Amino acid sequence: MEYQKQYEHYLSLAQQALERQANTCFEEDSEVGKAACYSLFSGGKRVRAVLCLAVCDMLGGDLQTAADYAAAIEMLHCYSLIHDDLPCMDDDDMRRGKPSCHKAFGEATALLAGDALLTAAFEVLCNAPNASVEAVSVLSGAAGARGMIYGQELDLRFEQVRADARQLEQIHANKTGKLIKAAVLLGAVAASASKEQKNALEYYAAQVGMVFQIVDDILDVVSTSEELGKPVGSDRENGKSTFVTLYGLEESRRMAQEKTKNACDALELFGESASFLRTLALSLAERKQ
Repeated sequence: MEYQKQYEHYLSLAQQALERQANTCFEEDSEVGKAACYSLFSGGKRVRAVLCLAVCDMLGGDLQTAADYAAAIEMLHCYSLIHDDLPCMDDDDMRRGKPSCHKAFGEATALLAGDALLTAAFEVLCNAPNASVEAVSVLSGAAGARGMIYGQELDLRFEQVRADARQLEQIHANKTGKLIKAAVLLGAVAASASKEQKNALEYYAAQVGMVFQIVDDILDVVSTSEELGKPVGSDRENGKSTFVTLYGLEESRRMAQEKTKNACDALELFGESASFLRTLALSLAERKQ
């Protein structure tokens, strides 16, 4: 199947799972539920969901289970974006071309909507067909105090203080990379992958996660708010270190290409069956939004 059609197929599976789960996770008259769904269904590439489904499909696993896992990781990712945009964090008014959740519903409702999505993610994992304790462990570890939350803590710590290269990688390996690793590993869990397969996929995900962040930093400099659907330049305004401020545009582009090659090389174990994952890595390095 041609890459774009395959991407749209995985996207459709994830969207169907999200709609099904949203209908069961929130009360009909809940303002918190409306706020959660406002953010959850506001668009986006759903890269994490697609990675989860693509890995499972490549390994011949159960796509119904993987679709629920993909929905769970998108719910958790959405919670993190809602909380990221709050005034006490990044204080961003726009997300995906729309007012951010707290601008549309107020801070208290947005905070609860994020909390609701976080807990809903684990409800979905636990109720999935062939539910796995390993899947819960993968997602909780990636999202918790030694994962995404730690990355956000470091990100706040280094506002107005210049991070060095090691610290910058540590921030984004946790804040961005851990959830991308979790997406890949959830797909592997749904397919009962071997340890060797999981190790290769984990390295692929680590490289893809760093590429995603480097390109984000590049786009924050070379794109407009209209093109990205969110404010640009806020990292510079907040005094945060980025790959561009640390290395410059050209070196950042070179690093993204190098890490993309590393990601593709990590898939050698899977042969031609990994062609979609290779193309996905290349597309993330070349994306414009």
